Amino acid sequence: MVIDDEVPAFWGSLGLPGLADVHTHFLPPRMERRVWHHFGSAGPLIGREWPISYKSDLSDRLAVLRQLGVRTFSALAYAHRPDMAADLNRWTLDFAAATPGCLASATFFPEPSALAYTRAALAEGAQIFKLHLQVGGFDPRAAELDPVWGLLAEAGTPIVVHAGSGPVAAGFTGAGPIGDVLRRHPRLAIIVAHMGAPEYREFFDLAATFANVRLDTTMAFTDFFEEMAPFPPGLRPALRDLGLAGKVLLGSDFPNIPYAYGHQIASLARLDLGDSWLRAVLWENARDLLGSAPRG
Repeated sequence: MVIDDEVPAFWGSLGLPGLADVHTHFLPPRMERRVWHHFGSAGPLIGREWPISYKSDLSDRLAVLRQLGVRTFSALAYAHRPDMAADLNRWTLDFAAATPGCLASATFFPEPSALAYTRAALAEGAQIFKLHLQVGGFDPRAAELDPVWGLLAEAGTPIVVHAGSGPVAAGFTGAGPIGDVLRRHPRLAIIVAHMGAPEYREFFDLAATFANVRLDTTMAFTDFFEEMAPFPPGLRPALRDLGLAGKVLLGSDFPNIPYAYGHQIASLARLDLGDSWLRAVLWENARDLLGSAPRG
């Protein structure tokens, strides 16, 4: 078991300069309070008890990431209704500009203004986007999003998409809707959150089919997630191959996790897929996707 104090020694033993985590959350304070309340009350999109391990003030959470050696991380926010994405983008882009190591993060929603503010976010240096089809409850095939997908496909900017049906299915989760988007825009750089749980096989098929589809490890393989959506043992060879091919990236969901950050790292190590696989997933694949060594 790797506990938090042991995480730097673990990545150091692999010869890495640190960790690159593409799936972390930093939100405007009011939104953050609402999200934490939803988790704390086991809200309808959570479905079970979910205590947050790192529910502390902003400076403390940033200090935790520094101590863990997370040199690159994201500030993934996501719009769940119209007329909020542009304001979220202003906050997350400003946060990244003021926070060493934070990727410039943005989001969008199916609405007439989506193309304009997505283009503006890219012009300001957005490096990663986030969509949450479960919480947002919208169809990624919506007409307002088609030009946005086209813009992002052309830019090559990755989009972390919560498209799997875990922890609670919603109307447009599963591989079908986002798969239709990919067939229309096959160059899209989609990062499937949570390995696509519980529809692992279907999302693995998308990663094998489309050159720029990747998966993040967020909460996957942990004891907590294995209770809800156990990973199929038969997919382990494919998991190894995809990781070595640059298609699996470290994600954690920090700070909204009900266990220590080190447990995510330990859960990847106990898969026993080899040091080369761990080096790729913990650092190298993010480095290659971002086009240069992650900053921090």
